Amino acid sequence: MFKKISMTILALFLFLPSWSQAGSFGNDDPSGVPGQWYVGTTPSYVAPSKQPILFVHGLNSSSNTWWNENNMYETAYQNGYETAFIDLYPTKNMWDNGALLAQKIREIYNYYGEKVVVVAHSKGGIDTQSALVHYGAFPYVSRVITLSTPHHGSQLADLAYSSWAGWLAGILGSKNDATYSLQTGYMAYFRSDTDQHVNVNKNPIYTFGGTKWGGFGSSLYWGGLYLWGYGSNDGAVTVNSSRLPYATELRVGDWNHFTIKEGSSTFNLFRDYLNESTVNSSGAKVQSSEQSSSFLTDAASFVRGGETNGNIQEKVLIEEGAESVTFDWISNRPASRLALKDPSGKMSTSFNVKKDDSEYFNGAYHHTITIQKPATGEWTLESHPSSPEKYLMVVSFDSVLNDSVEVNIVQDEIILNNKDKKVDLIHDMTLEYYKNGKLKEHNVKAKNGSLKLPKLGEGVYNITIDLDGKKNKNKFNRTIINTIYVDSTGKVFAQ
Repeated sequence: MFKKISMTILALFLFLPSWSQAGSFGNDDPSGVPGQWYVGTTPSYVAPSKQPILFVHGLNSSSNTWWNENNMYETAYQNGYETAFIDLYPTKNMWDNGALLAQKIREIYNYYGEKVVVVAHSKGGIDTQSALVHYGAFPYVSRVITLSTPHHGSQLADLAYSSWAGWLAGILGSKNDATYSLQTGYMAYFRSDTDQHVNVNKNPIYTFGGTKWGGFGSSLYWGGLYLWGYGSNDGAVTVNSSRLPYATELRVGDWNHFTIKEGSSTFNLFRDYLNESTVNSSGAKVQSSEQSSSFLTDAASFVRGGETNGNIQEKVLIEEGAESVTFDWISNRPASRLALKDPSGKMSTSFNVKKDDSEYFNGAYHHTITIQKPATGEWTLESHPSSPEKYLMVVSFDSVLNDSVEVNIVQDEIILNNKDKKVDLIHDMTLEYYKNGKLKEHNVKAKNGSLKLPKLGEGVYNITIDLDGKKNKNKFNRTIINTIYVDSTGKVFAQ
């Protein structure tokens, strides 16, 4: 049971009648109004050392994420903690949400008469840090616990803004201020602006990261496959992105991006960090303060996409020695006629179909099939839609070649790192950069494994790198997508 609170002056609240209830632990609680916050039922006894907990939701979410099909609120109550929950803008960036959250944190501090501990899921951790560091809310918070927060952005946000996925993400509504701000290039800029701020160390931060995607065909499985080339992940956020160099990592565990915020999963692991006197446990560790000005990734995916008014065939080259390959055809509606043809001409139509309910392509339909020990050669994914269709094809490889080719960005240069001397890159790499909905340049040929970025004005640029190569006379394809941010001085920020 909750008290619903929306106030600007605490004195006004004292004279207001009781507000309507936000709801119990059901599935039909509506999303709240941004800025509205709720107070959970007060336990019969609250120890003086136990500080109130403010729960902050993430991207495309709302306050009810903490009690709808989630026992986090109930667990906190049973453990004797006062609780508060807030609704932020679900699709706005860290600046808008940070300003709003800072104002509401002050109100919640005045309501309780003491500092609160913030427990934040996903982007909520970024919004919280923005409120504390850039909008001055740090005096009202004792510490922050983040659950799979993409502190360095998410490559799924990069994918949503790429030229291949733009058609689909646009029609799904995935392209918004929140997703835009979570691109890794922009988050590199945010980290630089935040991590050097005078307020950055005013509040201790404790982090959690997840490594589980869910079962085959689950809504987070395809995200986990795509992020695989960037490291261990929970289907939406990599473990590396969940970390901060000056934060204390409490645990990396086998949670996915949804289960990590459940009370039965993580509450007991951060319970000791909710009290006024908090000391580091032997299992906690502070992350290294070393930071890189470049991104480095393996080549594990091949991506194509767009809009089609008729039949389409997407061809994929699979190299010798691949352990498995997963085809994921993502579209704005269920595909009625979809088939995969192997190099011998044999057709497969047994796709697992799942509607996406995750953060970046919510509402899309995944058509997924995994081939173990695939035949070497050209495979074809065919679609015969009855009407115009927006689609994105992501092919994920389990292959030794994933580790043999790397791409990184150091300031204004893209560098191809060929770690396997037996691999020949036929065309080195091509480059597209995408800004403000327009493809600015394409098919820029690299020379000697590196490419100088053209002079770019201030903004976020989505970089798509297509690799064509061969090993032992077998051809292969890969696509690497990332983003950079260029500030007004021309400085390039990249993860």
